[in-house]
Amino acid sequence: MTTSLRQLSEMVRKRKITATSLIEEACDNAVAHSELDAFICLDRQGALQKAQCIDNELKEGSNYRPLAGIPVVVKDNMNVRGMQTTAGTPGMNFQAKASAPIIENLEKAGAIVIGKTNLHELAFGVTSNNAAYGAVRNPWDKCCFPGGSSGGTATAIAAGIVSAGLGTDTAGSIRLPAALTGIVGFRPSTGCLSTEGIVPSVPAFDTPGPMAANVEDTAYLFEILTGSAPPQAKPLNQLRLGLAHPLFDNLSPGVYQAFKAALHSLSSAGATLVEIDLSSLVSAVLDVGFPIGFHQMKTAMTQFLASYQPNTQLAELVAMIKSKDVKAVYQESVMGPKAPSNADYQTALKRMPGVRDSYLKIIQQHQLDVIVFPTAPIEAQPISTSSNQLELNGKILPTLDTLIHNNATAAVTGAPGISIPIGRGNNGLPVGLELDGVPGADLTLLAIAKEIELQIPPLVSNGLK
Repeated sequence: MTTSLRQLSEMVRKRKITATSLIEEACDNAVAHSELDAFICLDRQGALQKAQCIDNELKEGSNYRPLAGIPVVVKDNMNVRGMQTTAGTPGMNFQAKASAPIIENLEKAGAIVIGKTNLHELAFGVTSNNAAYGAVRNPWDKCCFPGGSSGGTATAIAAGIVSAGLGTDTAGSIRLPAALTGIVGFRPSTGCLSTEGIVPSVPAFDTPGPMAANVEDTAYLFEILTGSAPPQAKPLNQLRLGLAHPLFDNLSPGVYQAFKAALHSLSSAGATLVEIDLSSLVSAVLDVGFPIGFHQMKTAMTQFLASYQPNTQLAELVAMIKSKDVKAVYQESVMGPKAPSNADYQTALKRMPGVRDSYLKIIQQHQLDVIVFPTAPIEAQPISTSSNQLELNGKILPTLDTLIHNNATAAVTGAPGISIPIGRGNNGLPVGLELDGVPGADLTLLAIAKEIELQIPPLVSNGLK
């Protein structure tokens, strides 16, 4: 699907194509690419019924709906009425009585959820190597992971099954898979979109967000979700882009070359590149983020189970986790001997406003429009060997820590962040450029992303083999 969401919806409304045909095509593609393990649940029958209703409405000349008949996918940690919510883990499986507000907004606009996508178990991980529902595979190389935790949504879009979908982001879970599969993923400012009806990870950092093939479609989804429109962007020759050390200091050769080429394109178009040092901020972000994260993972999940699956205790849920990396984190750092004390948690909470202030001061001091850096320091890696460790520039490093290193800042500062594709690395797999903006200035960031995307050559293939 190369037609924009806006154009596609217009074609449905003008009855040049039917919503039913779009849904049939998307569901057929999902089945044809089942080896990607992008889906936990595909609701063909329900989606076709909704499509038929839209087609009937249009025959009768009913009201304008900006996403009329558009097939979308939703990460399976969001409630969709009448569908099971699993969060990709065996211990959770309940039928949602109501959709999350963000889903309701999409459906009111005419979008049709064709299915719920696979994810890193309990949305805690960066590979989407899910031991319970199967490892999600990257369409560019099916032996490699797509990133996580929103890997299923990213894969479904990158494979051309749908044009858009929703993920959630705590410390990179939208932006990372977007980067590693060559699509666009947007993390809105924390608190901008409702998290009601979504399985929590860390409420202080969690946010849902749109994912799509390009910035235009991503922004269009966000406009519909928020009822707003982005402002006119500054021209590139008026933009000041902060190049953030240490977020590009240790890159794979392929990511380095793609990042360097992107910066050259932006500089040639007149953008001003300003080198800045975020070393102390990044250290503070990690120091604050982990105690808040591990503490809230316990309290928030306990509360969610009490509301939606009251017969299951957290200990029972954890006992049934299949992915070894996720189980270890819950048993050791969330509920076990390494869990942060309440004092450590309170100290971290008190530090968080200071971290956010430091971030804003850096932007103001250098008069920056956005901060730019590679979304991930390395391209997608093999599923079979990289679940826990990967090799970067001759060193063996923890996969999780390495891949969230660049993304955690937006989570703790509450800033919006977007990843856009900027080319392919040495192994032929996509590379992403992240742009982080000012908290609350989501529409401005999207407008800037559109301008920057215009300067970057598009990826030439969706990578399907």
